[in-house]
Amino acid sequence: MLNWLWLGFFLVAMLSGLARWLLGGEAEVFAAMVAALFDMARLSVELMVLLFGTLTLWLGLLAIGERAGLIEALARWLGPLFERLMPGVPRGHPAVGLVTLNFAANGLGLDNAATPIGLKAMRALHELNPVKDTASNAQILFLVLNSSGLTVLPVSIFVYRLQQGAAEPALVFLPILLATCASTVAGLLAVALVQRLKLRDPVVLAWLLGAGLLLGGFIAVLAGLSAAALSSLSSLLGNLTLLGVVMAFLIAGALRRVPVYEAFVDGAKQGFEVARDLLPYLVAMLCAIGMLRASGALDVALEGVRWLVAVGGFDDRFVDALPTAFAKPFSGSAARALLIETMQHHGVDSFPALLAATMQGSTETTFYVIAVYFGAVGIRRVRHAVGCALVADAAGLIAAIGVCYAFFG
Repeated sequence: MLNWLWLGFFLVAMLSGLARWLLGGEAEVFAAMVAALFDMARLSVELMVLLFGTLTLWLGLLAIGERAGLIEALARWLGPLFERLMPGVPRGHPAVGLVTLNFAANGLGLDNAATPIGLKAMRALHELNPVKDTASNAQILFLVLNSSGLTVLPVSIFVYRLQQGAAEPALVFLPILLATCASTVAGLLAVALVQRLKLRDPVVLAWLLGAGLLLGGFIAVLAGLSAAALSSLSSLLGNLTLLGVVMAFLIAGALRRVPVYEAFVDGAKQGFEVARDLLPYLVAMLCAIGMLRASGALDVALEGVRWLVAVGGFDDRFVDALPTAFAKPFSGSAARALLIETMQHHGVDSFPALLAATMQGSTETTFYVIAVYFGAVGIRRVRHAVGCALVADAAGLIAAIGVCYAFFG
């Protein structure tokens, strides 16, 4: 899927360039396309350098949290909930801890760190799967919740905004939180409907009602604030939450007599490997998107969508962020490239760029996650995994549009 998508970007860009030259006499389009290739290759390296430091920091902190027992405590805390949502997984099975750790990494916005943990969790769940070529209910639930991308701290998005010159990188903290909650709830409800999970169980109901009341109260408080106040509050809470997580990990490590410096360094070493491995994907996708934009093909497609929206009488400012939304289910690197390109083209704090950042944080890369996670354990029959994951994607993207209009008007 990704091979055809990437090749398609170049083919469409070339056809668009030829059309502008032959029909419009714009021979300079080819110079612009070549310049875009080199500009995006340079930008990829700049992003990788910045990611080196960020991934090193957060993987080091996660190592402290793991040695301090925070992850194990979280697994015990969530154990009763997962016992009911994944009835085929025995109490105390290692898969519960790995699933929890994966969600924690995703929640902190460490997409690349979460993937190897998620693969371990999928393998652990596969040990309990009696039909090895078919996804079990527990594996499907894990995958759908994983692809819904519940993100409490979208660190990578903050980094991209910082790299593009945003004065307040955490400005999109609250919009992303609200949109990703909508995605996760939709995914859970879709799986529960198909698998006939007993969401009325007292423990599950307590969790869902508690989360719903907390989120509902949060939204009720936010509803009375102006757009400027919402933006300011989002930035404040984003920064405070980041600092709070850092201090919680360090203090917990110190109280548990963990050699925090040594643990941090051991975990941080993985950051270099993760960022290094990300560079080829950044170069590939950013160059393809750069050519697509320089050829004029992307603008033509967006103008078509904008015309349809205008005919329907709707506000069309969200259209410029749609490339990120369309690419996200297929490829995280493509969506990331489109997000960065939108920031550069429209301005990092423009409405399209803020919406694209919120869309990027609202869901995960559904088809990539399915291919990697199920492929790693040899599953060929995915059953209802795709349908439920796409329900979550749609809910997250629709919520992102609504939330951004509320926050940034």
